[in-house]
Amino acid sequence: MSRYVKNEPGYEKVEFEGRKIRQALKRAKASRKRPTSVALDAKLIKALKAEAEARGVPYQVLMRMFIIEGFRRLEKIS
Repeated sequence: MSRYVKNEPGYEKVEFEGRKIRQALKRAKASRKRPTSVALDAKLIKALKAEAEARGVPYQVLMRMFIIEGFRRLEKIS
């Protein structure tokens, strides 16, 4: 069963600081990932999805992990 903060005792007494919320939003917006697309063969996508399921992560996260790791290896060589 999910628990929500609003259900916690004392929540109605919480005061939010607008300045801190705006600062956090700016940080989050600056660090957002930008969407891109890559055309992949259907067999490769199927294999990626199977590997991702075995690792317990979404397949797009797995692809991102592979890209980042590959790029880091490339940087070490250069």
